[in-house]
Amino acid sequence: MPGFSLPSASLLAQSILSGIFVGALYGLLGLGLSLSWGLLRFINLAHFAFAFLAAYLCWQMATLGADPLLTLAVLVPLFFAIGAGLHALMARFAVTPFNSLLITFGLTGIVEALIQSIWTADFRKLESSYAEQKFKIGVLYFPVPELITFAFAVGLSFAVWAVLRHTDLGKALRAAAEDAPIAAAFGVNQRLNGLLLAGFAAALASVAGVCLALSFTLAPSQIYAWVGVVFAAVMLGGLGRAFGPLLAGTLIGVSEAVTMAVTAPSWAPIVSFSLLILVLVLRPGRVG
Repeated sequence: MPGFSLPSASLLAQSILSGIFVGALYGLLGLGLSLSWGLLRFINLAHFAFAFLAAYLCWQMATLGADPLLTLAVLVPLFFAIGAGLHALMARFAVTPFNSLLITFGLTGIVEALIQSIWTADFRKLESSYAEQKFKIGVLYFPVPELITFAFAVGLSFAVWAVLRHTDLGKALRAAAEDAPIAAAFGVNQRLNGLLLAGFAAALASVAGVCLALSFTLAPSQIYAWVGVVFAAVMLGGLGRAFGPLLAGTLIGVSEAVTMAVTAPSWAPIVSFSLLILVLVLRPGRVG
């Protein structure tokens, strides 16, 4: 294969570790989308725009002296309210899943234009006390921003799994997703539960946005660069599953990182979408 080269063992190990960290971000970005799509039948493309808007707000507050992680105290309730409000509007007009895809795609364009009008199209890089911190174990480096992202991704995935499996709210959400009329007949308050879940999904987008700001340079047009790979992680992991996006995101992240280590970076996107196509063709029943 042209451009193929065998990396050293240390470089390969560091590439795998980097892939795990990037995959954790894929999973964190995909978690809220997976929940809203799988349990509410609401395909919210604006989820990515919310994440970037949160990233820019985090950057703005950090430039004024706030700790990036402390900005979550503002961003999480703010985006919870935005997500719940958007869901209430969609429910009010009985928007179908396909139309929700179209509407939120338009909303994504509006948010992108808003970001560009406020912060311009210039690249923004968050300078924080975490940026240059890293740990070294053997030959491997563990950057603190990536460790924070990994901790959020694993912790929130576990929390979502626990709620869905072991609480009345989680059982009600799963029952409504399986058969809404029967769940309503048994007293499930679908409207309230839907608002809570939609708000939580948007709050997850704000957490992912802060993690984006910690690790990546921001630009409004980059919103769309994340859509394809995160969609692949969501579809591979299964809709409405707590650990699905994280596991699938990690698989994609590691595959991309190893591909970039042994070939050219331009080959990396081929890996994630090839995995998605294989799953859709060979095991379509596993998706959703």
